[in-house]
Amino acid sequence: MSAPASLTELWVYLAASPLTALTMTLIAYQCGMWISARAGFSPLANPVLLAVLLLVGLLLVTGTDYRTYFEGAQFVHFLLGPATVALALPLYRQIERVRRSALAITVSLLTGGAVAAATAVAIGAFFGAGPDILASLAPKSVTAAVAMGIADKLGGLPSLTAVLVMITGVIGATLGPLLLTLLGVRDPASRGLAIGTAAHGIGTARALQMSDLEGAFAGLAMGLNALATALLLPLVWGWIF
Repeated sequence: MSAPASLTELWVYLAASPLTALTMTLIAYQCGMWISARAGFSPLANPVLLAVLLLVGLLLVTGTDYRTYFEGAQFVHFLLGPATVALALPLYRQIERVRRSALAITVSLLTGGAVAAATAVAIGAFFGAGPDILASLAPKSVTAAVAMGIADKLGGLPSLTAVLVMITGVIGATLGPLLLTLLGVRDPASRGLAIGTAAHGIGTARALQMSDLEGAFAGLAMGLNALATALLLPLVWGWIF
């Protein structure tokens, strides 16, 4: 038997096991972390982006469709919930500062969430996007599970929103810290609020790499922005459209 035929049979055997997709996901992320560490944790070497690129390339090479992949990788998806809850720990350590800054945090979150949704919709409208695309764009800065529900309620396409959320998070985590530095924003709490509001969980993961304080405020912003957007965006959308 030739080597390519043997490899094909081996892959067919491995693809039948759900552990293969899970293993692929974990290895891809570890590869992304390894590359990111070798790059000095540069924002341009985002481990999530690298892992996604590695997985996409592997799925294309092996001809594996997303549904088959997700059947095995859904355990990682399940862990998103506990991981999100775990963000409460660094936030608890900063609870006194959060109390002192409650008004500033509230104003920042509402303003940031509104600007994120409005600019996405405005850019989409400028390029002639239809109503379903605009509704898919509006919640793109909110964590994926909430954003997909909002998009569905607004008449958008949840699957498209999931992709937009991922792209938004990767761009925000990659370029957000650099942009804030160029703008002279040095306070870790302010940086965390901005990153968490704009780039949800992926941005929060990046903020946690920089400092506990920045990560705590990013996690706070991610959660509250999801809540505020889920409550307010459908109301505002109904008034405008």
